[in-house]
Amino acid sequence: MAELATLARPYANAVFDLARRAGELDRWSSMLALLAAAAAHPQLKTLLDSPGVPEEQKGQRLSVVCGDDITESARKFVQVLATNKRLPVLGEIHQQYEALRAQEQQTLDVEVTSAFELSALEAEKLKQALHARFNKDVSMTSRVDADLLGGAVIRAGDTVIDGSVRGKLRKLAESIQRS
Repeated sequence: MAELATLARPYANAVFDLARRAGELDRWSSMLALLAAAAAHPQLKTLLDSPGVPEEQKGQRLSVVCGDDITESARKFVQVLATNKRLPVLGEIHQQYEALRAQEQQTLDVEVTSAFELSALEAEKLKQALHARFNKDVSMTSRVDADLLGGAVIRAGDTVIDGSVRGKLRKLAESIQRS
């Protein structure tokens, strides 16, 4: 959703700059992941969406839930978000922060969905090929989706490579319909 991305961008940029200057990119990554997960929890989300609860109290509750797993700087960040009624965009802030961190660290998070479990050798060859293509260190996760029938779908940043049998059949069907 473009509106959420627009609202989250200045906060993601600000917290990224803060984390980079402090040398705490990984720590802020963990804290933002925790804050986003806590804010998305159904019970806490109900509280955060409640118009009857003052914004300051929402921020304090979120900070209390996260406890000692967040720093004083993160607590202040939460209060800034609460004051500006931006707690609902914590998930988007986290996503944008992770994109900035990956760009800074020259890493690429890749998700591979395949019809069958990848062997260690296949995963390593794929990782090397993606490293050569994108010229970045690759962090790869994989999952199995038997509905693909065969092949794999690779999501690397904004790039999607659909080499699945299901995807090829879909393209063939679209081609036939256009003819």
